[in-house]
Amino acid sequence: MGKSKQKTHKASSKVLNKKKNGTLTYKKGNGNHKTAKDSAKAVRQRRNKGTLAKGESKRLSQVI
Repeated sequence: MGKSKQKTHKASSKVLNKKKNGTLTYKKGNGNHKTAKDSAKAVRQRRNKGTLAKGESKRLSQVI
């Protein structure tokens, strides 16, 4: 019998994207509709991808 492998955490793999350098990125929320109440700066910043901290990405990269 071979060694068992760790399964991919499907919810995390659908939200997080791994880049070549190992950092994890994600899409920021609250930017689809009803953005009139927010400032233009806040709406503009939500268009960019967010990056996880080094410690979080190290821990979560094992399950993806």
